[in-house]
Amino acid sequence: MKDFRKLLVWPKATTLTDTVYLLIAKFPPSEDNALTDQTRRAAQSVEINISEGCGRKGDAELARFFDISMGSACELENCLDISRRQNFGEEHPRTKAMGLVIEVKKMLTAFLRRLRRR
Repeated sequence: MKDFRKLLVWPKATTLTDTVYLLIAKFPPSEDNALTDQTRRAAQSVEINISEGCGRKGDAELARFFDISMGSACELENCLDISRRQNFGEEHPRTKAMGLVIEVKKMLTAFLRRLRRR
């Protein structure tokens, strides 16, 4: 079992979640049960699956949850693209979130590569 708070990727993922919350606060009310909810859940899933994986036993289970986190990061990246195309939210938090999601994906990729070499 690992302490997820000691991983460099986890605080980056928490900042990503917080930034997404700032972005979606400005989405139109008509998106509350659609893109707003999907974007929120994808951001939460990135962070939550990192922590859940750290609570599991063995590298295989940790890698599985990091893979889920990676999938959620890709989903979130697409949600951010949709919000840009639809002009939902403000550009600054979206740009920040996009940069963070790319960083998190790179960190997850590196971590998974190391895990699979063991």
